[in-house]
Amino acid sequence: MNPATGTANPVELLLLGHAGGRRCGVDRRIGEVTYADMRGAVTEYAGRLRAAGVRPGCRAVAVSDDCIAAITAVLGLWWHGCVPIVLHPTLRPADIGFIVRDSEAEFAELNVAPEQAAGLRAELSEIDAERRAAGRVGLLTELGPVPAGQSTLPPAGFRETDELLVQYTSGSTGRPRGVRHCLRAVRAILRGVGSMLELTADDVVLSTAKLSFGYGFGNSLLHPYAAGASSVLLDGQADAYSVAAALDEFRPTVLFSVPRLYAGLLNLAEQGKAIETGSLRLAVATGEHLPAELATRIAVAFNVPLINGFGATEALHTVVAAVVGRGRATGPGSIGFPVPGVTATIRDDAGRPVGDEIPGRLHLTTESAALGYLNRPEDTARVFADGGVYTGDIAFRAAGGDICHVGRADDMLLLGGYKIAPAEIERVVRGVAEVADCAVVGSTDPTGLEQATVYVVAREPAHPDEARKAVKSALRAALAPYKRPSRVEIIDQLPVTANGKLARFRLRRQPGGPVGSPEGRT
Repeated sequence: MNPATGTANPVELLLLGHAGGRRCGVDRRIGEVTYADMRGAVTEYAGRLRAAGVRPGCRAVAVSDDCIAAITAVLGLWWHGCVPIVLHPTLRPADIGFIVRDSEAEFAELNVAPEQAAGLRAELSEIDAERRAAGRVGLLTELGPVPAGQSTLPPAGFRETDELLVQYTSGSTGRPRGVRHCLRAVRAILRGVGSMLELTADDVVLSTAKLSFGYGFGNSLLHPYAAGASSVLLDGQADAYSVAAALDEFRPTVLFSVPRLYAGLLNLAEQGKAIETGSLRLAVATGEHLPAELATRIAVAFNVPLINGFGATEALHTVVAAVVGRGRATGPGSIGFPVPGVTATIRDDAGRPVGDEIPGRLHLTTESAALGYLNRPEDTARVFADGGVYTGDIAFRAAGGDICHVGRADDMLLLGGYKIAPAEIERVVRGVAEVADCAVVGSTDPTGLEQATVYVVAREPAHPDEARKAVKSALRAALAPYKRPSRVEIIDQLPVTANGKLARFRLRRQPGGPVGSPEGRT
């Protein structure tokens, strides 16, 4: 902190002051990296940004899977005074292009596979040409070497409420919205849920959630680096097999994951595969609803405390949580209690608090609340209101004081930690020639976890298999893997209410084949 200017840099909080010889991270591409190594890489990266003419204060996109290079880019951008936006390479070039345009990013770090690079570079080159033709600042995608002396410059200063980080999340229409975070929010989550994690320099953290999402960004960067701990960075798609292998190889002490991956690990164990959990001291499950029965199975099988957490991108990280089986009792559907520094209330449509056991809109008052949405004044006014932030969830406060989740107010799906708008999936399906109509809803699989099902009315009812095949093909071509529904069901017609609106609640009660059945799996 610079007392003369009232500014600070998050790198000072996350990187400086830790023993240089201790490991800060590891990935399969380059192996282990110490805090001294990272400090050198970050200041060098910042020097390259300066030498290339990247403007301090601008927004910058980093397209990368989880790896040491992604962490270096984020910290280097912060050191230089930029605002990073981390995006995952599974996004289509057009989706990344939309975010680059929407955020007016002036630099893009591309850490992608060669087969992805060509299409992405073409998209970004088009954006660069558009801007230059309009007499605006272009889009830089390459950095040169660092000149002598450029890597020893001091870090830039951020005020507590300066824009520090932008994370994109889907809106109810499927159009991504940039959530603007600040340094105050980072400090708040480290004091809040961080006090429950109690990380130390001896911890090794493994997160299956990606850096490109709020949960993963906190798990793999903010929390471990603030504690001087070590972060294991996994690239590629996380599934039960890859997580089991990582547990065995890296022996983490803290595992952050989502309920469906924990369920997958339990299934592997029941099939006879040894799951190495002896190194763990804590497990954390956030990102989607954790059924009580599954929570108990996880806690018993892993034999460690299990934190069931609830978070929102608009509040940066976990804001409501409980340790399963310990502390204050929680009832069915409970997501726990507000973490330190957070006040949670349930409000009606007019913003007035309601009594216990009455469902309403979940409202949070916390210093980790974002500054608002980027270029979305109406959404910002609606969501960031009444002295806090509305999460878009319907919940109620139980008699014991814990918060019980009822569902999403906007029908958003929460699958494996990712927020997905049904409208985004429906637009793809409606573009299929063999489809007359469709609707996407969330339902639960046999373990109680949420899944997405797309119900399709075939244009030719006599040929349902052709419609199903065409829909699956379109979903694979147009959507990232985590956005694809688990099941495609062909039905005669969509249910509607008396006034002709789609009755999604009736679809949720539709009988369907088991999850993973050949005819339903995409």
